[in-house]
Amino acid sequence: MTEKTENPHAQSVLKLADAMYRGALWPGIATVVVGAVVSLLLVGLHGLFGALAGGVIAFASSLVTLWMMRKTAAMDPMALMAVSLGGYILKILVLLGVMMLLRHVGFLHVKALAFTMLAVILVWAAAEFLAFRRTRIPTIIPASDS
Repeated sequence: MTEKTENPHAQSVLKLADAMYRGALWPGIATVVVGAVVSLLLVGLHGLFGALAGGVIAFASSLVTLWMMRKTAAMDPMALMAVSLGGYILKILVLLGVMMLLRHVGFLHVKALAFTMLAVILVWAAAEFLAFRRTRIPTIIPASDS
């Protein structure tokens, strides 16, 4: 009978993904709500719809990052970094494409969409960073050859 060996790197990445999700979910929701209320008060229903669309897009973008972390957790750390960078570039291009497509939708206020999306992405990233800093993950520092 073969015994399943645990991958400590994958466990660390999965632990981080869970902590980042838990740490960013409520601040992200609160940012969408604030963006929606402010946009509704300043612009009206078009602002509300734009802010909600921006919030949904930003949430989807942020959740894709966490999904990608979970799917690639077992990869070699160097390959994981390459996939992460490629995924980040692809995500930015997709966000740009979505913004270009939605700017012509009549019932969405483009600035409300953009500002809410930007705010949610920034708040989510900051919350992920704080969760990352608070998560206790052992670090192995190899001995130098000197």
